[in-house]
Amino acid sequence: MEHFYIIANPKRDQGLKLTKELYQFILEHGKHCGYQANQEPEGIIFDKDQIPQETECILVVGGDGTLLRAARNMADRNIPLMGINTGHVGYLCELEEENAIQGVSRLLTEDDYTVERRMLLSGCCVCEQGAKEERIALNDIVIHRSRALQVVDLVISVNGQYLNTYSADGIIIATPTGSTAYSMSAGGPIVDPNVELLVVTPICPHTLNAKSIVLGAGDEITIEVETRSTSQEEQVTVSFDGEYVGVLTAGEQIKVKKAQGYTRILKLSRLSFLERLRKKLQGSSW
Repeated sequence: MEHFYIIANPKRDQGLKLTKELYQFILEHGKHCGYQANQEPEGIIFDKDQIPQETECILVVGGDGTLLRAARNMADRNIPLMGINTGHVGYLCELEEENAIQGVSRLLTEDDYTVERRMLLSGCCVCEQGAKEERIALNDIVIHRSRALQVVDLVISVNGQYLNTYSADGIIIATPTGSTAYSMSAGGPIVDPNVELLVVTPICPHTLNAKSIVLGAGDEITIEVETRSTSQEEQVTVSFDGEYVGVLTAGEQIKVKKAQGYTRILKLSRLSFLERLRKKLQGSSW
């Protein structure tokens, strides 16, 4: 690889210390590189128009949240991303701060890597005022109760056909990449990230037999908020990859399907998914 770019979260890389080290290291090896830090407010915005067209790899310095935002915003550019964790967990990140230089060196000298194509979700809220802007997510789209501490009734349809009504705290619709995140914590299955499917997992369902449902990548899922009581207004919060995007009230819907584009994740490890899974099941956390 010859052309690199770095996206950094200044809240996770204080003073952009690691970012500047990587930038200098790449230039010293005769390669091309630029960088920018996420901008306020909230430290989540970057200008993708600054990223040169010839860029072959984007190094994302931060945590999983930084990588998820970069993946969503860069999905239309088809540039491989590699996460470098300076946050708390970094399940999605390939490198840690202490081995970042060593890992990038492999890209400069050996071209020793693979690129995995990860599917994305596309979601659109349909409210009384009409359909809102379509958004994408790499991990999951979550519909979760808000306000009163009581369950909500969520009506699930697939391709226009009624499936089930869940009385629950909410619903998670996850990609295979997101199957090891919130969906797994809610009892959902672990899925190989290289396959394409949709995982629907209820959150704290008020029934003994509510399980996750695995659907085909070509299916479209509609979730409608149903009225439970005339004494108060039902309201649920909608989030994409953990970021709040709005609320739905009784009678309103969200439609979720596989997005047209993909995220490309660059991997240095030669371990297969089954090998990584075996190691995790032997006692390590995700």
